[in-house]
Amino acid sequence: DIRDIWERASARETASRVMAGAVAKRLLSELGIKIISFTRAIGSVRLDRDVDINDEDIEILIDESPVRCPDREISEDMVRLIDEAKERGDTLGGIFEVVALNVPPGIGTYTHWDRRLDGLIAQAIMSIPSVKGVEIGKGFYSAENFGSKVLDVIKYDRAHSPWPFYRETNFAGGIEGGMTNGEPVVVRGAVKPIPTLGEPLPSIDLVTKEETKAAVLRSDVCIVPSAGVIAEAMLAWVLADKILEEFGGNTLEEIKTRFFRYVDYVRSL
Repeated sequence: DIRDIWERASARETASRVMAGAVAKRLLSELGIKIISFTRAIGSVRLDRDVDINDEDIEILIDESPVRCPDREISEDMVRLIDEAKERGDTLGGIFEVVALNVPPGIGTYTHWDRRLDGLIAQAIMSIPSVKGVEIGKGFYSAENFGSKVLDVIKYDRAHSPWPFYRETNFAGGIEGGMTNGEPVVVRGAVKPIPTLGEPLPSIDLVTKEETKAAVLRSDVCIVPSAGVIAEAMLAWVLADKILEEFGGNTLEEIKTRFFRYVDYVRSL
């Protein structure tokens, strides 16, 4: 009986992360950094178009959807697929996307492999139960194309907001060389279907070593929308930790003073 061990992969374990992440998100909001997540895919139903995360109504659209998908039609298709899986006693996985806006360039480091920002983010997202893959930017799409098609061209415009140096595209997902580049930090997580099926698969009794059916437990059909919320907390925690490491300070005002002095410097380049 391994049900007591299952608690380490339960919503109760991740609830503490969301609570801690809420504190990190509050700190980041004081620095003008915003983190949003949404559901990109559930099973075979996928939102393929780019999402304008700067749209002032985007959070309303996400919160109105029972699966946290900003496209109403796709959201309805996702719900129908979940209902179908529930009737069959099955489960579904999918993909969530989490985005951090207004992160200044230069957060992270290129010098140490174990302190690179993309590595830290990948570890944090992969630590969420049932997450089996992490993508930063359009990493897998980039792997299938020529460099000339997916490398982000650098531009300069003193009047450009928020930074004078910017990229025309964001295939890199806001991180290059282990550091932020000023573009939105975009991370996707692939979530496998959870194993607690209503119609259980064959298993083995660990005592008798004989074939049996897996236990039937009360559980969700799809955890992708919830995993996106957890990912918000994990990304917020990693970003807040790196910002505190780089700027320091014993009070919020001290942190803000140092941070915005750096922001002003970057904008003056």
